[in-house]
Amino acid sequence: MKIVARDIPPRSAWALEQAGIHPLLARLYAARGVLGKEELDDGLARLLPPNTLRGTREAAVLLADAIRDDKRLCVVADYDCDGATACAVAVRGLRLLGARNASYLVPDRVTDGYGLTPPIAERVADSGADMLITVDNGIASVEGVAAAKARHLSVLVTDHHLPGPSLPEADVLVNPNQPGCDFESKSIAGVGVMFYVLLALRSELRTRGVFDVANQPKLDALLPLVALGTVADVVRLDANNRRLVAQGLRRIRAGAMPAGIAALFKAAGRNAASATTFDFGFALGPRINAAGRLADMTLGIECLLTDDAGRADELARTLDGINRERRDIEGGMRDKALMLAESLFDDTQAPPAAISVFGVDFHEGVVGIVASRIKERFHRPTFVFAASGADGKSHELKGSGRSIPGFHLRDALDLVAKRHPGVLLRFGGHAMAAGCTVAREHFPAFEQALAEVAQEWLDAATLTRRLDTDGPLAPEYLRVDLVDTLHREVWGQGFAPPTFSEEVEVVSQRLVGEKHLALKLKHRGKPVDGIWFGHTEPLPPKVVIAYRLDADEWQGVRRVRFLVEGAEI
Repeated sequence: MKIVARDIPPRSAWALEQAGIHPLLARLYAARGVLGKEELDDGLARLLPPNTLRGTREAAVLLADAIRDDKRLCVVADYDCDGATACAVAVRGLRLLGARNASYLVPDRVTDGYGLTPPIAERVADSGADMLITVDNGIASVEGVAAAKARHLSVLVTDHHLPGPSLPEADVLVNPNQPGCDFESKSIAGVGVMFYVLLALRSELRTRGVFDVANQPKLDALLPLVALGTVADVVRLDANNRRLVAQGLRRIRAGAMPAGIAALFKAAGRNAASATTFDFGFALGPRINAAGRLADMTLGIECLLTDDAGRADELARTLDGINRERRDIEGGMRDKALMLAESLFDDTQAPPAAISVFGVDFHEGVVGIVASRIKERFHRPTFVFAASGADGKSHELKGSGRSIPGFHLRDALDLVAKRHPGVLLRFGGHAMAAGCTVAREHFPAFEQALAEVAQEWLDAATLTRRLDTDGPLAPEYLRVDLVDTLHREVWGQGFAPPTFSEEVEVVSQRLVGEKHLALKLKHRGKPVDGIWFGHTEPLPPKVVIAYRLDADEWQGVRRVRFLVEGAEI
């Protein structure tokens, strides 16, 4: 591992400090490209205007007409946290704005697969719906949209994924990544796209005289859901996404949130009054995702839709139990997958440029998490495959991949498909995460083809794990109040949480729980506790570490401690 300190533009840091930003925060923001204090304004008025997102105006007219005519609307969701929150935002928002018949349908990961397929479109039509609205999917559903149109459904596609070679012939497409869209936040999550559609719809209804500014429904009640889905989907936190997340966090900390979010905080043992992006990404998000991985995402969506606190608690406890089961399954799969990955090379060799593994007893709902774990261990683009559990599809392998910086996973799959026609049955995704389906007999061909692309695209520097940090931390900043200040800020993908690095003295070290390294350190001569989760190898007496700041409580006293992220050994 190579630990590298980020560049801190001195003029930007000085300008931020002069504008009243705390010197430590000024340094951190400057290192992340923030040039002025105005970029840190998270007010709703600073959000990008809805009319700059292509299709929102047409979507608003389509939905306003449907509400006027009392049409039956059906939302087709995805089975991850972004899809679940987007569905909840859509259904709640449409009902707030006057829709009397707004329902939803979420595909099953195993039996239906991803996105709006023709069978899903048929089920929507058979339910008696007049309009089909996709959230967090649909931009690649050419056949599904065609099937819906053949059944005389109006179709509104809202999505944020990259489009394929041809676009579906929906009535309206809303997607910042569609050709001709100038919306600046290309990384907005699916839930954010749907929120923008609702903003445009409310504006259209004001124009029609249904509401005025004084009595219009307050859509900001949906922002906690938008914030949760945005962070959980690990999209890049550009300025607009950071504003959406900050607004959602502000409401949650004030106690203004759907009953389901409050119940999820309780089930996770987290404090909503001090909610952070970490809670979204590592506590609430996984519990909702677990429903889509192992059970039925309807559980997650119902938890986010109910206004009954008792029902929300019941559903949150169920989701917590499913998540515990997911962790158990993941642990066994991870160990087996690591053994398979390690068998691809010996002690004298480096890992292959890309890793693909398949286990006959792997669970397809957990392959993405396990791929992430292997990617973290070996710093290689990784795919993990499981046999499809759908009826008649056991000959198909469903894979989920995670990548490293510098290797665009979806583009790599596209090149594999072009070089080896027929190997990939289906694929899609983003730069850092993607999914695909291959016939079992073609797995060796896929494994070799992906490794060849990786060998061509990746060089030694890219294949070396690099941990970017914010450099050394002055001793005067080792204060609990500053730790709390840092935790309250919005950090995440593309706006990394503060990580510092420097040489420390290791006074003592011991294993706790058989898999974590507890440390007594000296930081510039001052004692501080540290812990390295998931690491068991001892450290030398002096070592350069990368660490995040945390506050640990013991006998009612809170003290700063270091959460070690890596070390140069």
